[in-house]
Amino acid sequence: MKIVVDRDIPFLSGVFEPWAEVVYLRGDSIGASDVLDADAILTRTRTRCDAALLEGSTVRFIGTATIGFDHIDMEWCTSRGIRVVTAAGCNRRGVLQWVSAALAWLAGNRGLKPSETTLGVVGVGNVGSLVARYAAKWGFRVMCSDPPRERAEGLTAVDGFHPLSEIVEHSDVLTFHTPLTTIGPDATRHLVDREFVTSTRPGAVIFNSSRGAIIEPGSLRGSIRDYIADTWNAEPHIDREVLNSSLLGTPHIAGYSLQGKATGTAMVVNALAREFDLPLPAAAGLDHWYPEGAPRSEARDITWDEMCAEMPSHFDIAAESAALKSAPDRFEAMRDNYDYRLEFF
Repeated sequence: MKIVVDRDIPFLSGVFEPWAEVVYLRGDSIGASDVLDADAILTRTRTRCDAALLEGSTVRFIGTATIGFDHIDMEWCTSRGIRVVTAAGCNRRGVLQWVSAALAWLAGNRGLKPSETTLGVVGVGNVGSLVARYAAKWGFRVMCSDPPRERAEGLTAVDGFHPLSEIVEHSDVLTFHTPLTTIGPDATRHLVDREFVTSTRPGAVIFNSSRGAIIEPGSLRGSIRDYIADTWNAEPHIDREVLNSSLLGTPHIAGYSLQGKATGTAMVVNALAREFDLPLPAAAGLDHWYPEGAPRSEARDITWDEMCAEMPSHFDIAAESAALKSAPDRFEAMRDNYDYRLEFF
C-alpha cells in the first residue's frame, strides 16, 4: 500500500514503513499526481482534500491530525466512499493554555480579575467546554453559547447556555471555539461582522483561536483594538493592520503542545491501522499505539494564582506576539518550526 504524508506531522517517521510505501511531502505541495495511486493520506490543514486533488485517485482514507476539517470537502469524500478521520479534541489542553495565557496577560496588563469578569464561550465542544470548566473554577462568571448542542441536548440558561446576543451583551471577554461552517442556521463563517463588533461591551476583548474565517474581513478595522488572535483570514498572508492593532497575535500555534501533537498523530495513526488491519504495537500501559517517549496529557487542579505565576515559564504569549508582529512574513515558518510547549495543567 501507499501512504502520502504531510512531512510536518510529528512522530510519524518509520511507523508505517514495515507495511507501506510512505511518501513525505510538504502539506501545501501535495498534488493530484502524488496521490493518484495512494491508498491513504495523512495531512494537516495545509492540504486541500477535494475533487481537484482526489478525482481518479485510489485514496480511500484521509486522516487529518487536526481538530479542524474545513480543508476537506467532506460531502465530496463521503460521496466517493472515502473515510475521513479527524483528531478532534487532541489539542484541547494546548488551546486551554493559550486562552489561559491571554487571560493571565490581561490580568497583568489590564487588571483583569476573575470575580469581576464575565467570560463568554462561543462553541462548547472539546475545547470550549474545558475552557468554561477551568474559568468557572477560577471565579469567572461563565456564559456559554452553542446552538447545535442546545438543540441536541435540550440545554437552557439553567445549564449556562444563552443566545449569542446575550453573550455579546454581557461578556467582558469573548472566546471562540467553533468549527468553520458555511451553511445552515448555525454557519460560523463571518459570524463576527462589523455589527457584532460594535455591539460588544465597551472594553470587551475578543479571543479567536478557532478559525480565521469566523471573522469577516474588515470588521475589526477601526472598530476594536482589544483583539487577541491565533487564527487569521487568508493565512499565511494575514492582515497586517489587524495584527498590528491586536493586543496579542500568534501564528496559529494555540494547540501546539507536545502532548497535543502526540495525541493527534496517535489518533490518525491508530485509525489508519484499523482501517487497513496493520498490526501496530501498543505503547506501554495503553491498548493502542502512541509515540514512544512522548508525554501524555494529564489534568491538574490548578488555582488562578498558580496558573498566572507559572504561565510565563511555560508559554510567554507576549514574546510570541512580539516575534510575529516584528516579522509577519515569517508566519508559516514560525508555525512550521514551532518548539512545541509542554502542557502543565
